[in-house]
Amino acid sequence: MWLFKRKGASGFSSSSTAEEVTHGIDGSGLTAIVTGASSGIGSETSRVLALRGVHVIMAVRNMTAGKNVRDAIVTEIPAAKVDTMELDLSSLASVKKFASDFKSSGRPLNLLINNAGIMATPFMLSKDNIELQFATNHLGHFLLTNLLLEKMKETARKTKREGRIVNVSSEAHRFAYREGIRFDKINDPKSYNSYGAYGQSKLANILHANELTRRLKEDGVEITANSLHPGTITTNLFRHMGIFDGLVGTLGKLLLKNVQQGASTTCYVALNPQVKGVSGEYFSDNNLAKTTAMAKDMDLAKRLWDFSMDLVK
Repeated sequence: MWLFKRKGASGFSSSSTAEEVTHGIDGSGLTAIVTGASSGIGSETSRVLALRGVHVIMAVRNMTAGKNVRDAIVTEIPAAKVDTMELDLSSLASVKKFASDFKSSGRPLNLLINNAGIMATPFMLSKDNIELQFATNHLGHFLLTNLLLEKMKETARKTKREGRIVNVSSEAHRFAYREGIRFDKINDPKSYNSYGAYGQSKLANILHANELTRRLKEDGVEITANSLHPGTITTNLFRHMGIFDGLVGTLGKLLLKNVQQGASTTCYVALNPQVKGVSGEYFSDNNLAKTTAMAKDMDLAKRLWDFSMDLVK
């Protein structure tokens, strides 16, 4: 809980805000994509990156909401460079179109913030007939990252600046299904558990970053990939959780992080020089943190990669 403000090795704590962990950092010349940028920690991440001079591409499903957030950022920060582009991570066709349009724009890409997510939804299938939480939280980001990776490599080579890929995961990865990733039961409605499926998708975020790290190191590319837990935050993620949603609204201000604190670890991992060269790690409260043993299983990470590649073909 953010109430306990003890600083970690980074000099920051659970109560540090996104502005605090990026204070004095010049992000001018960098370009970032932030998914799920129209609300919650995605919008705050976009605002703070723009405040530090980063050119932010807000990847949003709801363009009206995205443009409203963009306008608010530019009103507050007149010099901000912020654009919106449509992206529905539950649709592989939408991901492909977004990546194609971005690459056609000729923009460089230094930072990819895989932030968007849904939580504890009833059983539903995506437009590609894949369980919705796995499709949105993991598979859409997996494909997006793969499609933009060459652009990131090209940018890193040309600019001589480190690229960073940031997967927003969750401590909920600890509560995934017992077998971790249900490769043979991804779409099984009978054994579906909304919380187990959410945990599965968040475990997948960590495994994805770890396998990506291994591949990037083999390629000798100056790009890092890390995952993180933003903290428990009063956002609309809780909208499918019935009475608990009401409790979050009532007690949230006392017990949970606010959005400024919730976006801090994302902004820390994306911009802070302390994280330079660090890859394949998991962060929480702006410091290195520990995952489950399953999240560090490189064989599982490799199997998930191959499984995901088959699904996006």
